[in-house]
Amino acid sequence: MKSLLFCSLGLLISAGPVVSPSASKITGDYVEVRTASVFAGACHYNGELVTTGNDALAAWNFQSGQWNGVDLSGVRAVAAVTSSANLGLDSGDRKAELIVDAHASGAQVAAVADLLRSRSTKTLGQIVSVRQAPVNFTHESTDYAVKVEGVADLTVRPMPNNECCKQPNLVWYSPLAPVANRKVGFTERATYNAGAVGDSWQREGENSAFYGSFSF
Repeated sequence: MKSLLFCSLGLLISAGPVVSPSASKITGDYVEVRTASVFAGACHYNGELVTTGNDALAAWNFQSGQWNGVDLSGVRAVAAVTSSANLGLDSGDRKAELIVDAHASGAQVAAVADLLRSRSTKTLGQIVSVRQAPVNFTHESTDYAVKVEGVADLTVRPMPNNECCKQPNLVWYSPLAPVANRKVGFTERATYNAGAVGDSWQREGENSAFYGSFSF
């Protein structure tokens, strides 16, 4: 009996952990822009904390991974997020509009929506609308450009000299998605035309972006 037990344990150990389809590692490029500077002096941050920073655009370019058995490679998605308070505070009531690229299949759209609801509800809030439209996501060197015609448009480039790394005490927020080695980006321009959530907004010429590689 003992020999049989040890043999069974050995087979389980050699086989390794059982991984469900939902647990397949999902990776890709990520960029977000907020309506507040994420890297700034203390006075600037405190002023915006109670006056703005309630909205954001978050964009994912999926490179690999599966969710619920659905391959997400090549899928692009954008979430417009709005809150009743600055997104750096937990007190706001958050909601989001999710737009998945028109080339994604129905199964991929459902998988992305379920993934974000499962893993990012606290940061994105309730996803109240899911729809498809052409999503253009460009990542060239360290520059990012994302566009959903008539809805959202953003252009982000790195901060000069990686100041966010040299002065981490002036980075006041965390990205809305899990990002490895996140960097603060300079927003050349970002716009959102009111859709399912929030009001229209535009920001430009400020350190209001995060970018990096995401991993779920």
